[in-house]
Amino acid sequence: MPDIDFNPLGGVQPAGSAFARFDALREQHASFRSTFGSGFWVISRYEKIVEVCQDPETFSSSAVSVLDPEPAYRWIPEMLDPPEHTVWRRLLGPLFSPAAVAARTEKIRTQCAALVESLAERGSCDFVTDFARVYPTTVFLELMGLPVEDLATFLAWEDAILHAPPAERAGRVQAMGQVIGYFSRVIAERRAEPRDDLISTALGWEIDGEPVPDRDLLDLCLLLFMAGLDTVTAQLSYAFWHLAGADKDRARIAEHPGVITDAIEEMLRAYSIVMPARKLTRDTDFHGCAMKTGDMVLLPLNQANRDPGTFTDPTQVDLDRPHNRHIAFGVGVHRCLGAHLARAEMGIALEEWHKRIPNYRVPEGSVPLEHADLVLGLDTLPLVWD
Repeated sequence: MPDIDFNPLGGVQPAGSAFARFDALREQHASFRSTFGSGFWVISRYEKIVEVCQDPETFSSSAVSVLDPEPAYRWIPEMLDPPEHTVWRRLLGPLFSPAAVAARTEKIRTQCAALVESLAERGSCDFVTDFARVYPTTVFLELMGLPVEDLATFLAWEDAILHAPPAERAGRVQAMGQVIGYFSRVIAERRAEPRDDLISTALGWEIDGEPVPDRDLLDLCLLLFMAGLDTVTAQLSYAFWHLAGADKDRARIAEHPGVITDAIEEMLRAYSIVMPARKLTRDTDFHGCAMKTGDMVLLPLNQANRDPGTFTDPTQVDLDRPHNRHIAFGVGVHRCLGAHLARAEMGIALEEWHKRIPNYRVPEGSVPLEHADLVLGLDTLPLVWD
């Protein structure tokens, strides 16, 4: 296997650059070892990424960033392995089940419609700032039973933690501490006066006959904060970036909303944003890669979902794509717990937006920008409409 000085962080660049970069990389190497940082493996093929994800005994989730192999944090349940992970999934599963999501759909739709309505008469917006960040954050606040008045605070924390440049690490750590402090107060309040929300429910959980420690609840809240806000924001932004330049696809969604379900799956496949990592628990020879205990492995899900060995014309968006076996939400025991909620949020957004703003475009001369971190996403998406 070749050694390459590959840095997965691409900085701020024109939208779509990261996918083009990874497409080219996949064509050159099925797997390789990067010498960047402390070094890590990169897997580039669908079947091999699936194989890694389905072997948690060898490929642990105890470290989820190839650039941080010895993390001082433990996000629950993402950074747990079975059997501990299994216990947490059983506790959390009912809160994110299809039935639980369906019960929230009407409220989510009302929130989304109101936000789109507030933008429609303006004739323009930055989709990322004005919609894609605000909408899922509002849904998150509702899920957690938190006041909508805290929206601006959460958006500021999200920006500091997830979008600040590497040089501003101190600000990121400070914001993370503020999030922890916020949820510490909420946990104390819910313990004194329970409500019908996720945190109050979690306070009643027991593991091995003992209440869940506050530290674990805080680690859970921090993960839900980051996963629930940033991933939906990014997926929506890439979907609308595509649609702004694809007149036929946009018209189909506006005129035939029944296609939205398939459109969501295709957008998830074509623009997969997450690049999780695993840590080796033992020496293993993985398809010719001599991996050692403690080695880190990067799993760019866009590499899997744009693999021509699995998908026909994988770089093209095809709303009628048959047998869409994408793994944008992961695969195996760590498949995204919030997949049903994310799909619902995306579907409602596509439907409600196109009811009111069916024709929109990126203004001439504007260049939408993306950040190429370990979770890809857009920083700007200017849109105009008549």
